Amino acid sequence: MTRRAARSPRFDLTIVLTYYLPYTSGLTEVARTVAEGLAARGRRVAVVAARHDTEHPTRETVRGVEVFRAPVAARIGRGVLSPGFAPLAGRIARASRVVNIHLPMLEAGLVARLAGGTPVVSTHHDDVWLPPGRLAALQVPVVDASVGAALRRSAAVVVNNVDHAEHSRHWPLMRDRRILAIAPPCRERATAPATFRESAGPHFGFLGRIAPEKGLHHLVDAFRTITDPEARLLIAGDYSKVAGGSVVGALRARAGDDTRIRFTGFLADSRVPEFYASLDAFALPSVAEESFGISQAEAMMLGVPSVACDAPGMRVPVSETGFGRLVPPKDPHALAEALLDVAAYSPERRAEGGRATRARYGTDSCLDAYDALFQEVGAERRVTV
Repeated sequence: MTRRAARSPRFDLTIVLTYYLPYTSGLTEVARTVAEGLAARGRRVAVVAARHDTEHPTRETVRGVEVFRAPVAARIGRGVLSPGFAPLAGRIARASRVVNIHLPMLEAGLVARLAGGTPVVSTHHDDVWLPPGRLAALQVPVVDASVGAALRRSAAVVVNNVDHAEHSRHWPLMRDRRILAIAPPCRERATAPATFRESAGPHFGFLGRIAPEKGLHHLVDAFRTITDPEARLLIAGDYSKVAGGSVVGALRARAGDDTRIRFTGFLADSRVPEFYASLDAFALPSVAEESFGISQAEAMMLGVPSVACDAPGMRVPVSETGFGRLVPPKDPHALAEALLDVAAYSPERRAEGGRATRARYGTDSCLDAYDALFQEVGAERRVTV
């Protein structure tokens, strides 16, 4: 009998998540930025995701990252059924030094097991959340069990901040593992012209998925209590390809005949700086816990104060920098008052708030922390052939 030979893994890192490019969310942006950032540093990086958009190939290289996509057989709410996803992720993971699984994910536990001897690092973004109903009652316990199985197999767990993690349903499991708090990568975007401004009045805005948990109905209600005819509310984000369905129709109905409210739809990345430059205040009114809120931090980095709900995770950028206001969740009147207050911040206060946010939440510090962790965890990994 011959001894099996050991060789270096094909990849330094495999990142596994359900949705990847061209889908856009806070979770996918973290995964994309880490993948592309580490590939630019010379790491061999793979991403495994579901092929939720059939216009994209099952395999391609995107900015130095090898992307593998498994076909989707069916969709259930926000999730997808892809029988080949976990086996594909396991196969690529076994050829890697370390596998990074982004949670929550239906197949997380199975992927962690199929990874074999490859060390697992889990990034826990949030607990799964679905609108109340029979589907949620069936799906949430299943996903929670799978997430728990992945956490038990994890050599380390990354959270965006401990404030959010301590309020997770999975905290009893996470606190027994090695936990690292790494703020998600926030891009320092270039200054740009305020092309979305329409008047001299205050402009308030939101950028993100137009989904139920974002609490945008409270933002619309808050804005409609503001009587200034020159005021504007700009709601930007995709509502055509939102997993689980968009609420844009309900929001438009709620806006009624208020022509001051604008829905921009999906914004190309090149236009995002123009959107931020057009705002006097950013709003994050989510009704489900946000683990951080990348868009609010990126707006803050450009000198736009944020009004966020005083809830675990999403309050962290404002509470750590002091650049904005925190309000009780689901309180339109408090939200409106805070938006008007921060919209009146002086140029000096905006400049200082932007500096404080940039110093705390840059992309490089996030990549440094992930890179060091992956190298440490995967240092001794070898593949037998």
